[in-house]
Amino acid sequence: MNFQGFMRPDGRAGVRNRVLVIATCDCAEPAAQMIARGIDGVVSVTQHLGCIATDTATTLTGAAKNPNIYAALLVSMGCEGIEAEPMISEISKTGKPVELVRIQEIGSTRGTIARGREIVQKMASEAQKQPRKPFEMSRLAVGVKCGGSDTTSGIAANPSIGAMTDMLVDAGASVVMIEPIEAIGAEEFLASRAANQSVKKQVLKWISDEEKRWTVPGASTDFMCRGNIDGGLTTLEEKALGAVHKSGHRPIQGVLKNRKGCLETVSQGGGFYLQEGTHEEIPAITYMAAAGVNIIIFATGRGGVFGHAISPIIRVTGNPETWAKMKEDMDINASTIMEGKESIEGVGKRIFDEVLAVASGKLTISEQLGLDNFAVWRYDSRLEALLGLL
Repeated sequence: MNFQGFMRPDGRAGVRNRVLVIATCDCAEPAAQMIARGIDGVVSVTQHLGCIATDTATTLTGAAKNPNIYAALLVSMGCEGIEAEPMISEISKTGKPVELVRIQEIGSTRGTIARGREIVQKMASEAQKQPRKPFEMSRLAVGVKCGGSDTTSGIAANPSIGAMTDMLVDAGASVVMIEPIEAIGAEEFLASRAANQSVKKQVLKWISDEEKRWTVPGASTDFMCRGNIDGGLTTLEEKALGAVHKSGHRPIQGVLKNRKGCLETVSQGGGFYLQEGTHEEIPAITYMAAAGVNIIIFATGRGGVFGHAISPIIRVTGNPETWAKMKEDMDINASTIMEGKESIEGVGKRIFDEVLAVASGKLTISEQLGLDNFAVWRYDSRLEALLGLL
């Protein structure tokens, strides 16, 4: 079984062939946006945590290293704390083209935009010459995430994604799940699937560390957003037991590290992995993309609608009302499970087939709409130190 993707110099395969313009700080974001504007296949991103948030460079660098990216241009103000050179050095290890423009060095915003557009137009032109080639499933990495959850998420959408997860792993692909807070209450289920004792310790630590972060005064793990409550969910444990369904049933091969100065890439060769990070939708998807995930499968009962700049998102809903009202924004209808018209395995196979189609070039609905969300989140290093989690 194969998909049609793009070969990268480091041996990985991309499902998209985009040129990425990265503003290393939010001060340079407008220039980066204007460099990318109107050029097919070019997208711009940044982080909004300040120019001295040096630990965000790891995530930005990971985004550029994602195999869906053909080439990258960094746009720097010139005086920020985040240094562009180490980022370029790391991105260069993949063998893909990467360049840098500095606004203060060039001497004007207009001059920077002109030079930047010249660079990315050439990159985009070269990218368009690349043909798709067949790749084995072992070159594909898929992320699973849920948000805007309701009772149908745990009954239909997430279980069908879990069936897809098992199918992908069995076919040789890699699958990654993040959001540790939504595994609280499902520790035993996940730990029982660890490939060995070392991984079991990683899984339990992945969850217990997240619990510790919510023990500080003023914080509580017993929270859900308004949409979850309106959708019929009552406790975090109930939500967690529904959320983990999308992980399927295959052995957990490890927990991908994602902390200051360290963002572990998902390895080729297949298997199911967990990842350190947040439950917040867009930053969580950014983390998975930075770890090398090609495609994201997103379950939403209430109807979360967004896309991503790096990894295309396939949206799945298990709610018949949401499908009826928002089917123009959904890629997969899993509400047939709720209506008794289709099995979990049947919908899982449809999602699996959609993954192969998207990996081979089919545009998701969010891509058709031009939605290219991107956000970087980070742990508070002071809190991490206080809790002994560094």
